[in-house]
Formats: sequence, C-alpha cells, structure tokens
Amino acid sequence: MTSIIPAGTAATCTPPAPGTSGTGPARTVAAPLAPRARLLPSLAAVYRAQLSRARVARIPLLFVATFQSVGIMILMRGVVDGGAEARAVVAGSSVLVVAFVALNLLAQYFGQLRAGGGLDHYATLPVPPAAVVLGAAAAYASFTVPGTVFTAITGSVLFQLPMTHLWVLAAVVPLSGAALAGLGAALGLLAPRPELATLLGQLGMSAALLLGVLPAERLPEPVGWARDLLPSTYGVEALARSFDARPDWGIIAFFLAVCAAVGVLSLAVATWAYRRAAVR
Repeated sequence: MTSIIPAGTAATCTPPAPGTSGTGPARTVAAPLAPRARLLPSLAAVYRAQLSRARVARIPLLFVATFQSVGIMILMRGVVDGGAEARAVVAGSSVLVVAFVALNLLAQYFGQLRAGGGLDHYATLPVPPAAVVLGAAAAYASFTVPGTVFTAITGSVLFQLPMTHLWVLAAVVPLSGAALAGLGAALGLLAPRPELATLLGQLGMSAALLLGVLPAERLPEPVGWARDLLPSTYGVEALARSFDARPDWGIIAFFLAVCAAVGVLSLAVATWAYRRAAVR
C-alpha cells in the first residue's frame, strides 16, 4: 500500500498516550523540510559549476569572438579615419565580444538545455530560479573579459585613440554582459526548439554587430530607433565617449545606469522564462 505525503511536509507517527488502548489511528505531525537555499550561496555554486563546465571551451570561444571583432576593426580602418566614427567602431567591436558569448552562445545553451531535459535537473535542486539564470549568465560573461580588453587595446592602437580611460571597461563589460546574457537566456528558454534558439541568438548577435559597430550618424532614422532598443547600445555609447580627450562623465554615468536598468529587466525576464520552461 502506498501513502502520499503532501509536498513540503514529512509525516511522523506519535505513539498513543498513556492510559489509552492504542487501537485508534496514529496521529501524524507535519515536520517542515529543510529551508530553501539562499540566493547568494546558490548563485556562487551555480557559477562555479558552469565555469568549470565551460573551461575546456574557453580558448576557442575567446579566439573566435576576439578574432571576428579585430577583423571587423581592420576592415573598417579602410573607410574610417578617426574622430567620432573611429570611437564608435572600437567601442562597438569591443562590446561585440560580449554579445557573441553572452547573447549568442547563452541562447544556444539554454535552448539545448530545455530540449534535452536539463532543466529537470535544475528544477530538482533547492536553488532559486534566479540563481540558475544569473550563475550561467555570469559564467558565460566571464569569458568575454580578456577578449574585450584585447579588442579595445588593439582598436585604440589601430585608430590612434587614447587609452587613458579604458578602465571604463570594468563597468561596461559586466553591465553589458548582464543585459545581453539575460536577453540570450530568455531567447533560449522561450524558443520552442533548439534550432530556433540558435537562429535567434545569431540574429541578436548580428543586430549587435550592425547597430553597435556602425556609427549612429550613418544609420537611417528607423534603424536608429532599433539601435536604441538594443541592450548593448548604452554600453557602446559609454565606452565610445570615454575615448574623448575630456570625457563627459555625467553622460557616461547616465549610459551606464541605463545599461544597468536594462540588465536588471532582461535578467528578470530570463528568470520568468526559466520558471515557465521548468514547469512544462
């Protein structure tokens, strides 16, 4: 005979009280389960697990992402001499490394995870859904740091831009990475098939390439509106303005704040998409 215990409780039998016959039904006392894991320890555990899993593929990822960005800057060197256009090309190419990994590859990863039943494994763990999404996003975004720094330095040398304020990358990379990783995770989790998740990730990276690398002044007005909707745009603008001889730190801080707000929103959407996919 099989008994069913409601989720969240454990039934324990208590002996009959002294002086009773003991023939009546045994009482059950609901014992609460262990408390759910907290967000930060769960996030750290998922981050370490994802980082260890993807460590083998780190060098190919860095090489491909960095090689394509440097190649784009070399091609643009023939048509852009300097000024604001050169700053836009270098900034857009640097953030493109983040888009390749955090958006494109993360969309593929979550699409395959959903199709292969990998979400069932995470659903059985006592960790918050936000920890799964944030941990995977942070691990993939971590791989972009060396490539982004190398691309920015190479572009600065190629277009003769000052490197005094390249420390702005310390804010641009995590904020842009969070925004793009949230978008990539949401695309992978909402796509009904892994092939469609791969296609959406590729389209997102292509949008980051065309709308981020090309100078905004040369884009048609409707395309410029689409550029404003792209999460990485504000990281590109902040990095591009840091190449000025006298940067306007107020506007740079504004763009970084917008990038942070978009990152919080995209990660919230990705967390909702994870909950939706995990219960199906």
